[in-house]
Amino acid sequence: MAELREREVPHKEENGIDKSKLALEDDHGEKVGLKRQVSLVSGIALIVGTMIGSGIFVSPKGVLRQTESVGMSLIIWLLCGIISMFGALCYAELGTIITKSGGEYVYLYETLGPIPAYLFSWTSIMVLKPSSVAAIALSFGAYIADPFFPDDCEPPTLAVKLFAALCILMIVFVNCASVKWATSVQNFFTAAKLLALVIIILVGFVKICQGNTQYLKLSVSFDGSATDLFAYGVAFYQGLWAYDGWNQLNYITEELIKPHTNLPRAIMIGIPLVTILYLLVNISYFTVMSPDELLASGAVAVTFSQRTLGPMAWIMPIFVCCSTFGACNGSLFTSGRLAYVAAREGHMVEVISMVHVKRYTPFPALVFTSLVAIIMLIPGDFESLVNYFSFSAWLFYGGTVSALLVLRYREPDIYRPIKVPLFIPIVILICSVYLIIAPIIDEPAMAYLYAFLFIIAGLIFYFPFVHFRYHPKFMGKVTHFFQLLFEVAPSAYEVPEIGEDGKM
Repeated sequence: MAELREREVPHKEENGIDKSKLALEDDHGEKVGLKRQVSLVSGIALIVGTMIGSGIFVSPKGVLRQTESVGMSLIIWLLCGIISMFGALCYAELGTIITKSGGEYVYLYETLGPIPAYLFSWTSIMVLKPSSVAAIALSFGAYIADPFFPDDCEPPTLAVKLFAALCILMIVFVNCASVKWATSVQNFFTAAKLLALVIIILVGFVKICQGNTQYLKLSVSFDGSATDLFAYGVAFYQGLWAYDGWNQLNYITEELIKPHTNLPRAIMIGIPLVTILYLLVNISYFTVMSPDELLASGAVAVTFSQRTLGPMAWIMPIFVCCSTFGACNGSLFTSGRLAYVAAREGHMVEVISMVHVKRYTPFPALVFTSLVAIIMLIPGDFESLVNYFSFSAWLFYGGTVSALLVLRYREPDIYRPIKVPLFIPIVILICSVYLIIAPIIDEPAMAYLYAFLFIIAGLIFYFPFVHFRYHPKFMGKVTHFFQLLFEVAPSAYEVPEIGEDGKM
C-alpha cells in the first residue's frame, strides 16, 4: 500500500526541484501541516452535528409528502438510516486504508485516477459544499432576524442574508483561529441540538402515555400509502438528504486521533444515534399534529413547542439557531479540508494547499470556501440550482463505493482495520444508480442536463492546468503575495504510525 501513502503532488516542479517534497518547519522543528487534534468525542459530534441541521426541526415533511402515510414515512426514515450506515461503513473501510483527508476526492484519486477526483472536487468546491454552507446559514439568519420584526411581518430578505453572512464570518474566524476552537464549538452546539431533540422526544412519550396515538396505530398509519414506485425514490431522496453528513469525518482523517480505530467507532456510534433520534422525533410530531397539519406547518418544531411547552415555547427557535450554527460550522470545517487536499494534489491553485505556520489550520482553503458561500447568498434564489445538482452527490457516492470494490480487487491482502461484507457496497451501488435515475424520471427537466454539462465542463480546466501542467507566470507572484498575507506555508502529509501488529 506504499504507493497510496507516498504519492506526492505531481506538478509542483521548478528548476529541477520537486517542491511537493518540501514543507517548511516551525520553530520547534516540526513540519507545517494538519495536526491530529480531533478526538473520538469530537468526531462523533462532527458527524451528529452536521447530519442534524435545521431540517428535522423546520420541515421534515418531504418524506411524508411522497409516501402519503405515516407508517410508510417512518419506514423510509428507518431505511434511510440503514443506507447511510451502510455507506458510512464503506467509507470507514476506505478511510482506514487511505488515511488522507478529503473524503471521496482522495479515494477516487487513489483508485480510479485523477479525472474522476477532479470532477468531484470541481463540482463540490464550486457548487455543492459552498451552497450547503450558504443554505444552512440562511436558515440561521431567518431565525435570528425574526425577533427583530413584528409577528405579522416577515424579516426582509436583506436582513436574513446579512445575518447569514455574519454567521459564516464568525464560523470562518473560529475555524481559521484554531482546530480546537472549531471542535469545541461543534461539541457545544451538538449538545444543544441533542437537548432540543430529547425535549421533543420526552414530550412525545408523555403524549403517547396520554393516549395520543390516533395517527400511529397500525390499523390506520398505512392508509393511503403511495403506489407509485418513483414516488418512493423521491421519498428516499428527501430522507437521505436529511441524513447527509454521514461521510463528513472522512474529510478530516489527517486530523483525527487514531483514525484506524476512531473513524469506524465514531461512525458506528453517531449514525445509529441520529437514526434513532429521527425516528423518535417524527413519532413525537405525530402525537401532536395530524399528517395534514405537519405538511402545512412552516416550522414543525416551533408548532410542536407552541402546542406543548406553553410559556416555554420560545426555547425552540433558540435551539433551531444553535442547530443551524453547529451544522454550518461542521460543514465549513470539512469543506475547507476538501479544497485543501485538492490543491495539495495539484487540482487547485497552490496557495489553497498551504497551512498557517502557527495555528496549523488550512487558512486559505477556509477563506476561499467561505467567500464562495457568501457570494452564493447574493442571488435571489439558488435553491433550485442546488436541487438540480443534488443528483451528482449520489453519482460520486456510487463512484466512491466502486473505488472500494476496485481496491478489494487490486489489494486483496492489504491490512484492513475494518472490512465490510461484500453485499454492503453492492447494495449502496444499486441504491446510487436508483437515486440518480429516480428524480430525473419522476420530474424530467433540462436543468439536470445543464448540471451534468457543468460537471463535465471541469475538464476544460483540467487538461491545460492539471494534465499539461500549464501555469501562468503571474501565479508565482500571486501565491507569494497570499502566502505572506495569510502567513501560510506548504504543508506535509504524515502517515499515521502503525505498530508491528498492524494496529495503531
